[in-house]
Amino acid sequence: MRIESDFLGEMQLPDTALYGIHSARAEENFAVSGRIPHHELIRAYAEVKMACVEANIYSGGLTAEIGDVIFRAAGELASGKLIAHIVVDALQGGAGTSLNMNVNEVIANRALELLGKTRGDYETVSPLRDVNMAQSTNDTFPTALRIAAIRLITELSESCAKLQGALQAKEREFAGVLKVGRTQLQDAVPMTLGHEFGAWAEAVARDRWRLYKTEERLREVNLGGTAIGTGINADRKYMFTVIERLRGITGIGLARKENLIDATQNVDVFVEVSGILKACAANMAKIAADIRLLASGPRAGIGELILPDLQAGSSIMPGKVNPVMTELLTQAAWQMIAADTAITYAAQGGQLELNAFLPLIADNLLNGISILNKSIRLFTEKCINGIQADNNRCLRNLEQTAALITAAVPTIGYAAAAELVKTMMRENISARAALIAAKFVSPDEFDTVFSIEKIIRPG
Repeated sequence: MRIESDFLGEMQLPDTALYGIHSARAEENFAVSGRIPHHELIRAYAEVKMACVEANIYSGGLTAEIGDVIFRAAGELASGKLIAHIVVDALQGGAGTSLNMNVNEVIANRALELLGKTRGDYETVSPLRDVNMAQSTNDTFPTALRIAAIRLITELSESCAKLQGALQAKEREFAGVLKVGRTQLQDAVPMTLGHEFGAWAEAVARDRWRLYKTEERLREVNLGGTAIGTGINADRKYMFTVIERLRGITGIGLARKENLIDATQNVDVFVEVSGILKACAANMAKIAADIRLLASGPRAGIGELILPDLQAGSSIMPGKVNPVMTELLTQAAWQMIAADTAITYAAQGGQLELNAFLPLIADNLLNGISILNKSIRLFTEKCINGIQADNNRCLRNLEQTAALITAAVPTIGYAAAAELVKTMMRENISARAALIAAKFVSPDEFDTVFSIEKIIRPG
């Protein structure tokens, strides 16, 4: 064991620990969720430290020798190699100071190892004096959060692109499958199954566009503003260099926010981005619900879609198979919608020069994106790609409704069509039988008059 101290006193730490006393106190104080912060947030935080150390070397704040080992240690954390030493809970008080200190201590102690020194020798490399030079939690945490969000949203956009492509493929495959369209869960008018999938694809396309535009909202960062955006304790050369270094390290087109005080106080950008994600989640939940409904049955439901069999659906009902991927996507979508509510409350809860609730925003935003992204990928691979149409069921369902009679209204008139519907319901016959019995069409003419091309062609 080794002993470390701060102004509150001393603590014993395992010799093997790269974290220090500040992290150990936070680990005890915030044992809440049992989860560490999102791995992309940790990666981005380490990259922020890499950029800061380069800027501090450039400005003369750090020597090249010390700066080099700090940079190398931060790079190892960014690669995921040292993530086991991040011990603070994802939900923490202090606006994220505990995560910042955990990162600082891990980098400092790893740097000491690289120098051949013992862990805890902070006279040589200090988590605060050296690793945290010219920084505050209040500019490093939100900067790291923006980087992490951009990366995860990029992955989500790619997943949406694959889903859109899969839906468009099914649109083409099912272009000739005539079925009944439904409004308010009641029979409406004829359409094709391809129409259904095409509409879903368009909704996903809008989500892709909105997600693509989020980088513009997130790319302006407040790094260099330190505590409240005034840049106190940061060298001017550092302030005008650090963003350039961070762009090079992350490969993201980051820019320095013009008003650093505004960027430190206000986090409404995360509410805006969360709203875009909520819109995406709402579309996903709608698509999943539609497919689940159209696949209901298989015998006693709508049954127009046949989903891939993935696993047994019941411990008591033999042969039952459930639409599990639609249910997975629905739950992920609802989780993102719930996360949006938490993000909204956390953003409006900030006071004066700082928002203390960024850890909650980070946890809900990043995990919400991750869950939505993974569920969309699985939904595409395990559900959409393998969906089949029950052509006979689609046609039978259509013929048992008044939808075909609606298609005949321009020819026979609304009143006559309404009487035919009554006849259908009273005698329990199909639209085809009712139209033929009323001599509006002969059996030979029916397939020509009510062909797919004529029914669905606009005008």
